[in-house]
Amino acid sequence: MTEFPKPRVVISKCLGFEACRFNGEVIQDKFVSKLEKHVDFLAVCPEVEIGLGTPRPVVRLISSSRGLRMIQPSTGADLSDSMRDFSARFLDSLTHVEGFILTHRSPSCGIGDAKYYAGPEKGAALGKTSGLFADAVMKRFPYLAIEDDARLSNLRIREHFLTRIFAFARLRALRQSASMDALVRFHSAHKFLLMAYNEKKLRALGRLVANAGKQSPRRVLKVYTATFQEALQPLPRTTSQINVLMHALGFFSKALSSREKHHFLDVLQAYRHGRTPLQSVTSVLWSWSLRFDSVYLQGQFFFKPFPESLLATEDSGKGRSLSSKSLA
Repeated sequence: MTEFPKPRVVISKCLGFEACRFNGEVIQDKFVSKLEKHVDFLAVCPEVEIGLGTPRPVVRLISSSRGLRMIQPSTGADLSDSMRDFSARFLDSLTHVEGFILTHRSPSCGIGDAKYYAGPEKGAALGKTSGLFADAVMKRFPYLAIEDDARLSNLRIREHFLTRIFAFARLRALRQSASMDALVRFHSAHKFLLMAYNEKKLRALGRLVANAGKQSPRRVLKVYTATFQEALQPLPRTTSQINVLMHALGFFSKALSSREKHHFLDVLQAYRHGRTPLQSVTSVLWSWSLRFDSVYLQGQFFFKPFPESLLATEDSGKGRSLSSKSLA
């Protein structure tokens, strides 16, 4: 489990690739820089693609009787149809993509945080919505990993995103084999990960792998892919991850001393209350899997879902806050 296939990720071009923001600047993002050697990026600036220059007059989203419109107040130009046409063409052209990293607050790329207004004139925003390009992305690829640069500064969201894009890249490699034997191995290696995300989907995927109906491998893989992507969509609940961690502890419980068990439970309690990251707990279990030569646990992507060099040593505490429900 030391080699990871490279995920294919569409990214806003202004995030370190080109000075194409409306003000002629580029955003230098440390996470994107670190990720660059591990993924295949496809950089795009939707606003430049529809003919807007750099720098360029501001565009804003306007609420109208015809729905959300993208207007350039200084020229009066309505860019809505051009942006929607480009979005459709660009997304139609994509093959085998695992995720998107878009620019926050952008009227084209913002994910739920782009301001919209009553009209092109200056005034208070009516609320927040998604940019036109981002909206098309989410509708076209509802189960892929789609985030923005601001949210990815949050440790939990960042690790969730990384887990998904690398799992989806492995899934792409699996589909190329079209082999039931390969599917069985893939599913076995992802059991703990799926258990941490969605036990109901795990059982459904297990039934697909059993293939009682003797369907063709390609048919099974098609349904498996859709269900697997759906299973990994929501941020995993802390309680579900703790369930997996306790399940893994059972592999060593008879061999551990009482002091070792108490230490593990103390670390687990710290994770439960948000005082330490998940990595602190999985590292203990991983060391025991090596100590007791548990080949099965060493083969579980739950413990090493993406390259270790992408792990953060600290929780930045930045990014949009997560609701208590999403972290329960």
